[in-house]
Amino acid sequence: MRKKVSKVKSFLEAIHSILISFYDALYCFVLYCFRGMNRKARSKISVWWMKQETSEHVHLVTRVFKWVVLPASILYVCVNFYFFGENTLDSMLWGLLIFLYSNFLPDLPSIYRRKRNNERIEDALGYKKYALLLFAPLFIWLMFSGTQPRWKTTETFHNFKSLTIYGAFLFVCSFFAFVNFPISIGNITKIISLPFYGLIGYLTHLKVDKIW
Repeated sequence: MRKKVSKVKSFLEAIHSILISFYDALYCFVLYCFRGMNRKARSKISVWWMKQETSEHVHLVTRVFKWVVLPASILYVCVNFYFFGENTLDSMLWGLLIFLYSNFLPDLPSIYRRKRNNERIEDALGYKKYALLLFAPLFIWLMFSGTQPRWKTTETFHNFKSLTIYGAFLFVCSFFAFVNFPISIGNITKIISLPFYGLIGYLTHLKVDKIW
């Protein structure tokens, strides 16, 4: 009995150590990326503020990952394999990446934000605004490559309208990535997995910023 308790304790300590390492690595990576982006965009945001903002977001994303996303992911893979004979490990791994990415997505288009009182720069049209959100990595790459588009927007993307558009975009991407005909119940769970992970990540970001 003592050996079993000792093994469980060792396992929990190992999980705790992994989560601490995950927190430290994620914090350093996110801070490094945002410092580089803001430097390239010549932003005047202070390093202290970036560290504070990064710490708040990484703290909550680690908690949500530990208590919600990880248990749900294990349950998702086991249920689909046992009841539907579907191997959903691939969609689960992609979902975890989407969850982490979505946690920081609302802030990525900030490099293309314009001040509301700046009348010399026109606000981008609707489809251009949300292209900055949906294809944020592409526009960041363009900025670093020196071919930065002149699109600017006053939209902050910290709202439920942007969340809905992003969720619909993920559903379309997931449908084309995982659909198999004829569509089964197990296949449907794979299709809705990416929107689920993405929306949880986006909502986590909005929670930190007190949008809801």
